[in-house]
Amino acid sequence: MAAALTTIRLTQRQDYQFDTHFGDSVPDLVADEPAPLGHGQGPSPVQLLCAAVGNCLSASLLFSMRKYKLAPEPLSCDIAAEVGRNAENRLRVLGMTARLTLGVPAGTLAHLDRVLAQFEAFCTVTESIRQGIPVTVEVYDGTGARLK
Repeated sequence: MAAALTTIRLTQRQDYQFDTHFGDSVPDLVADEPAPLGHGQGPSPVQLLCAAVGNCLSASLLFSMRKYKLAPEPLSCDIAAEVGRNAENRLRVLGMTARLTLGVPAGTLAHLDRVLAQFEAFCTVTESIRQGIPVTVEVYDGTGARLK
């Protein structure tokens, strides 16, 4: 199977602010560094990375649930990236933690053990990021019980 190519274009607006053009019918997005470099007028690159990982994990969990005709909605995901200095004293994303929450109690979902065992493998972004950044994934049900 041939590899797919995804392209976007970034155009500097001013200082560290960039218009991100996704093409076609996808609205543009303004990205900006937080102060003191930028003005915080849009998500930072680290926030965009968190959004990509969180969205991909959420979609993968939903995909896995729907394979079994399950309805876990509404799903939510909170994700945090730890930013710190590496051995060369450069800022890096040192690790990420994602907390996915189902909108229903676990007891209402058949095959949940299978879903939880496999959904991360479907996440293109997280599995790619994990090659260089540790990503911890936790899953909770609608009652707050930790499932994974």
